[in-house]
Amino acid sequence: MPVKLKEIFVTKTKEQRLYQVPCPVIGLTGGIATGKSSVSNLFQEKGINVICADKLVKAVYQEQTTINFITSHFPQVVSKGEINFKLLREIAFSKKENKEELEKFIYQRLPIVFKEQFEKIKTPELLIYDVPLLFEKNMQGLFDLTICVYTKREVQIERIIRRDNSSRELAEKILENQLPIDKKKELSDFCIKNSSTLENLENEFEALVTILTEN
Repeated sequence: MPVKLKEIFVTKTKEQRLYQVPCPVIGLTGGIATGKSSVSNLFQEKGINVICADKLVKAVYQEQTTINFITSHFPQVVSKGEINFKLLREIAFSKKENKEELEKFIYQRLPIVFKEQFEKIKTPELLIYDVPLLFEKNMQGLFDLTICVYTKREVQIERIIRRDNSSRELAEKILENQLPIDKKKELSDFCIKNSSTLENLENEFEALVTILTEN
């Protein structure tokens, strides 16, 4: 049986929602390496549809028009038609103009790939949109409600270094380009803490799902 959002939390009409989605949409956010992907997976295990902005961005990067754009603007990161994403990230975060130019191109393609992904959902009763820069892009007014996954800043840095084989300097630069996690918590309707074990995360998740959805 499809999982439905309780009526009290349905706050938007289709016309008011992100890309005019016909079902309630929850914006799932948090800082980098806070555990949004883990929470997304938990939602999917509940049978709730999830679209991940990061995966949409990766799809855009695979398009030839994107490769052509990056080859033209950042030729040092492309070799034999392949993008060196680690080098691209370093260049993007080394200069504000680089980051803005790249994001402008990528984000103008997102509505198209989002709609393509949404059309694959057969029975859309509720949608989770996992989007890291929800508040940075001032998107909060497009969702029925928002959830922030959070952890301590030092934990974020350690996870970025370990996961991406990044330097501490780059990890800190990435965090500096995001809204502080405490501010995201303040702006969100609900929060999930992810600073200890997977079991604790699952318990927090289950408690929140009980509050938000119909039995």
